Amino acid sequence: MFGAAACSSGTDNSGASSAEAEPSVPPTSSATPSNTPVRGTGPASPTPGAAPPSSAAPAPAPSTPSAVEQQLASLSLEQRVGQLFMVAAKATGAEPATMEALTKYHAGNVYLSGRSSAGTAATAGIVTSLTSTVSAATSGGVPLFVATDQEGGFVQVLSGPGFSTIPTALTQASSGPARLRSDAAVWGKELRSAGVNVNLAPVLDTVTSPEFAPSNAPIGHFQREYGFDPANVSSLGNAFADGMKDAGVAPVVKHFPGLGRVVPNTDVSKDVRDTATTRQDPSLVPFHTAIKAGTQWVMVSNAYYDKIDPANIAPFSPVIMDSMLRADAGFKGIVLSDDLCSAEQLDAWSTADRALNFFGAGGTMLVCADPASIPAMHPAVVQKAQGDPAFRAKVDAAALTVLRVKAGQ
Repeated sequence: MFGAAACSSGTDNSGASSAEAEPSVPPTSSATPSNTPVRGTGPASPTPGAAPPSSAAPAPAPSTPSAVEQQLASLSLEQRVGQLFMVAAKATGAEPATMEALTKYHAGNVYLSGRSSAGTAATAGIVTSLTSTVSAATSGGVPLFVATDQEGGFVQVLSGPGFSTIPTALTQASSGPARLRSDAAVWGKELRSAGVNVNLAPVLDTVTSPEFAPSNAPIGHFQREYGFDPANVSSLGNAFADGMKDAGVAPVVKHFPGLGRVVPNTDVSKDVRDTATTRQDPSLVPFHTAIKAGTQWVMVSNAYYDKIDPANIAPFSPVIMDSMLRADAGFKGIVLSDDLCSAEQLDAWSTADRALNFFGAGGTMLVCADPASIPAMHPAVVQKAQGDPAFRAKVDAAALTVLRVKAGQ
């Protein structure tokens, strides 16, 4: 679960085990065709020797592919699959496995993980080292999305000169929506100055009560919630999102369909289940509001939801990703996973199967906190797409979605 991993695991995501930052503490013609009857004169006589007139409607002119469709057509299958991955890069400098994911395995997106106190200028240098990998051979010339996890409080990857110290969401909430939007725009501009264009925030999970919050390991324990009822969470969390958009940074709302009712953290525990949330739950309001406001990114949690799809964790659930997000909420953007590479909740599945299950269920982009997992995941998706036309169609549709979002559509 982005952001809360683990303090409890003790893993430093300068090597973080989570995809999120870990808390450090708790035209029509008008001409008449020659053989068309003229009103009142009877049918026209056919020209001798001419073929009889056809009653079939004329075939529609073929549509011209859009610029984004043309861009997709220019990419190899390997490059298309690469657009579906967001791989971790240490905020203090990418390691060889990250660079290999970007160059050899065509990964089209990256996120800065762990912690850096070096400030905006140094971070911009790290980002440049990553974006300089973009070429015809790697990403097909398609620019990278560069993300990080800048929620505030215990979940702030980037600090130092040029970066504000951002308070927890619960503290942010006390500012009210107008001030919070203004503050978030400042924080977003700081990210843009460092080359970051996606923020893996805000948290739109509704923790059920202040009393339960300390027991809610992923969210409430770290005060990542904007309140304890969906209306407040919606108003305040989406004010943060709007401020990011004002700054030119894409917000990622998370963790659909909500982690405010669970006790353990999916980063460090197995079989984490929400036993209460339903498909029409009031706690979905903040997410629906964000989607109606035009958000292009929704991150799904790694939990099970017993009253929605008890057999599948959310990133493997067509009910959650296709039925609830696409059909119910009308979402057309990027369905982003939480970390599928290092989270303990995923321990029962092979690395390759995690990717195959996610894309097969309707996911768009997979977050991977461990770049060393990409050599197993990327080829597995390519191989499956080569032999399975239905799966290939899902890969192409997901890649087209990513390209559309990158093009600002």
